[in-house]
Amino acid sequence: MEPARDFSILSLVLHADPVVKAVMAGLVLASVACWGLIFEKTIRMWRLKRDVRELEHVAQQGGFPADARGLVGALHSAAHSEATEGVAMGEDRNDVRGRLERAMRGAMKRELQRIEAGLPFLATIGSSAPFIGLFGTVWGIMNSFTSIAQQKDTSLAVVAPGIAEALFATALGLVAAIPAVMAYNQFAVSLGRASDRIGSAITLLAKRLARRHDTASENAVPIRRSV
Repeated sequence: MEPARDFSILSLVLHADPVVKAVMAGLVLASVACWGLIFEKTIRMWRLKRDVRELEHVAQQGGFPADARGLVGALHSAAHSEATEGVAMGEDRNDVRGRLERAMRGAMKRELQRIEAGLPFLATIGSSAPFIGLFGTVWGIMNSFTSIAQQKDTSLAVVAPGIAEALFATALGLVAAIPAVMAYNQFAVSLGRASDRIGSAITLLAKRLARRHDTASENAVPIRRSV
């Protein structure tokens, strides 16, 4: 009597077909990479929310602090450069406001693009991992039918190992895909909301900075609060 085969997860992986093993290994690596990105983006999103709150406070104050960092520092640098280098003769307050707003929105876009880096990978894994696991499933079932043909035996003991391997590949595909999809959707929504809040703060900030513009004197916009 043949000894009962071990159907533990380790045994399924070790006795799997090479193709199914490759599928499993790829899905495990993809899952690890996704979780690494999720943790990294979680930290970045926490910092972004903090910077957005600081920017909204700055917009209410009407000027940048001298020691601004992060998102606020990037907007400060963009506004300062535009105010000093983009000045033109005869421009009115609306012209100054438009220049400053465009410069700060450009800085905002660059900062958000840095945070968005890696999100397409999450979307790719979320959409493709189930199909990769399904490929391993189909391959394992094909091996099961091949075993039936070779041994001329339709008992469950013949087909069970291949089917178990196949189903495990499907499970790994779902394990990789589900967190990736959920994280991608959450990060995309959070970035969209942050972009709206930053845009509103930039509009208010540009308006208040433009008020300080004196066309009769130096055509310059002070962008730091007086201490």
